[in-house]
Amino acid sequence: MEGPDPAPGPSATLPSPGSGGSPEPPGAEALFLRLPQGVKWGLSRMNAFLAATGQPQRSYPSIHIGGTNGKGSVAATVASVLQHAGNRVGLYTSPHLCSFAERFQVAGHPVGERELQELAGELWSDIEREQLSFFEAATALAFHLFERRGVDVAVIEVGLGGRLDATNVVSPLITAVTNVAMDHSEYLGETLVEVAREKAGIVKRGVPLLTAETDPRLLPVFAEVCGRHGAAFFPLGIETESMALDIAEDGTTFTVPTRRWGPLRLRTPLVGEHQALNGALSVGILEGLPKSLRPDEGALRAGIGGVCWPGRAQITRTGGRTWVFDVAHNPAGASALASVLERLTLPRPVVLLAAVLGDKNWRAMLPPLFKEVDRSVLTQAPSAPRERRWDLGNAAEIVAGLDAVICPDFGEALKRAGELASRGTIVVTGSNHTVGDALRLLGLPLF
Repeated sequence: MEGPDPAPGPSATLPSPGSGGSPEPPGAEALFLRLPQGVKWGLSRMNAFLAATGQPQRSYPSIHIGGTNGKGSVAATVASVLQHAGNRVGLYTSPHLCSFAERFQVAGHPVGERELQELAGELWSDIEREQLSFFEAATALAFHLFERRGVDVAVIEVGLGGRLDATNVVSPLITAVTNVAMDHSEYLGETLVEVAREKAGIVKRGVPLLTAETDPRLLPVFAEVCGRHGAAFFPLGIETESMALDIAEDGTTFTVPTRRWGPLRLRTPLVGEHQALNGALSVGILEGLPKSLRPDEGALRAGIGGVCWPGRAQITRTGGRTWVFDVAHNPAGASALASVLERLTLPRPVVLLAAVLGDKNWRAMLPPLFKEVDRSVLTQAPSAPRERRWDLGNAAEIVAGLDAVICPDFGEALKRAGELASRGTIVVTGSNHTVGDALRLLGLPLF
C-alpha cells in the first residue's frame, strides 16, 4: 500500500486532459467510497464484523505477506506457483492500478465487477454497523469472496504496517516480511527499528516467519518477536551478489539455494535485482508450506516464470517508443527503479514522467532517477486525491538547473514526454495513481 489513506487507486475513467477532475468510480468501489477514508487503527471493528458474518477467513488456509516494498510481487509470485500446482488460489492485494477489481483475484484472474457489487451489497448493513473504513471493508469483502469461491488457499498482502492492519486477523500457515525501509513514518515510527516492530506484528503463535531483510539492526527485532510467540524465524540471509543475476528487459534470472530441491536457477518476468530477492523469498515461503500445498519443482519453475504483476518495471513497446511503468513511491522503491534503468540498455533519450504524492519523500526519490535519464517531466496524477497531491512549485525547486519540464496537466505531460523521447524511452513512475492513469490513457491492458 502506498499511502496512509487506503482509499482506492485509479478508477475506470480518466478525465480528459485539462479537466482537472477526478474520475467517477463504478460499482462496489463507489459503494465503499461512502465509508471513512484514511487509517483507522485497531482490529476491533474487523473482528466484530467477521464474528457477525461467519468468520469466512477461517474457511481456507492463508499466507500472510508484509514488508515495505515488494510484498505485492511476492504475493503474486506465491499465488502463481500455487495456481500452477493445481490449487484454486485467492489473491488479495492493494492498492490497485486501474480497477478496484484488481485487488481480488481468484484462479489468476480479477473478479468481475458485478460479483463484487452483489457481495458488497449483501454485506453492506454489517459494514455500516461496524463502521468499517474503506480498506477494512475491502479486506472483509476479500475474505467473504474467497470463501464463496471455494479457494484452496488465499495469499493475503498486508496493507499498511502489520500489527494493526485490517488483514492481521488471519491465522496463516506462514508469514513473511520482504524488507524494512522508511515509509509512513507518521504511522509506523521514526526509525527503522520502530517500523520493523510494526511489521513484525503479523507474527502469530507457532507460525513461521521468513524475511529477506538482512540489516543486522533489524533481524534481532524479528527474532525477539518470534521468540515471544514461539514462532520459528527464518532469515534468508541471501545477498544478490551470490545469486548470479542476469537482468534483461524480459525478466530476471537468478540462482537460489533450497533445502528440498538443491540450488535452483530460476527466471521471473519481473525485472530487477530486487525481484531476484523477491523470488528467493517466494521460494522460501513455498518450501515451508505443509506437504499438501508444497509445489513440486515443475510447478515452482512454471509459476515463477509465469507470474503477472503489472506496473513493476513493466517494459512495453507501443507507438514506436519504449515505456517503463513502475509504481515506486518511496526512496527505496525509487532506488530499485534507478538500478533497473542503470542495468538496462534502453533506447535513448530516456525521459522521466513523474507524479508523486505530497506525503511521500519525493525530495529523496527523484535525484537517483534524474541520474539515469536525459530529460524529466513532472506532473500531477489526476486520480490522486486532491489533498494528497504534491506541490509542483516545491518540486520545481529541486529540478532547478536540470533539463526538466513542469506540466500540471497529465495528458499534456504524457504528450510532452513523448515529444521529448521521440523514438526513445519514457519512464512513468511516482505512485500507483501515476502508472494506472498512464496505462489507461494509453489504452494498454493490464492482463
